Amino acid sequence: MTEMQLLNIEKQAAALSLDDHIRLMELLARQLKVKNRKSRAQHDWSALYGRGKGLWNGEDAQAYVNRMREGR
Repeated sequence: MTEMQLLNIEKQAAALSLDDHIRLMELLARQLKVKNRKSRAQHDWSALYGRGKGLWNGEDAQAYVNRMREGR
């Protein structure tokens, strides 16, 4: 959406009655909640918990990092 389109929407919203303005805000808030839920569902990082277990085969994490840095 362009800046001009957003300004046009803002002008239209400013012209609304108080009741209609409140209804618009409630509608937008509901839409944001839905989008937020969908976004969180796509990025559920907690599902990755424990996935790297055993990846380093008992090697100390700092030793692993040091070894990786040596290869640079």
